[in-house]
Amino acid sequence: MLKWVLAAAAIAAAPFTASAQDVEAGAAVFKKCAACHQVGADAKNGLGPSLNCVAGKPAGHHEGFAYSEAVKNSGITWTDDNLLHWMEKDDAVIKGNKMIFPAGVKNEDDRKNLLAYIKSQCKE
Repeated sequence: MLKWVLAAAAIAAAPFTASAQDVEAGAAVFKKCAACHQVGADAKNGLGPSLNCVAGKPAGHHEGFAYSEAVKNSGITWTDDNLLHWMEKDDAVIKGNKMIFPAGVKNEDDRKNLLAYIKSQCKE
């Protein structure tokens, strides 16, 4: 009986363990983004805007970056859900944006880890 109780407890706990965000894994996923974006203490705008402290901000907010009209006029706030959807398929979130990453980040865990990494770099 004890084995069944322990097994049930392990199964019940598994989704919480499996869904935990992994900042270190997110840093590895960010390598796909690093050709265009920077994040961290010395981050600057490049081909894409700096992603420092993007979570919770309105789309098109980084000063000095030439955003598309679509992004500037989107009215979107970068909630976790919007960022996760953007990472998967940016055109589904803001049609007509100029991001050039058509593959997106297809794996849900990779997107969650990537978001955790980006958010961990915010020092505001």
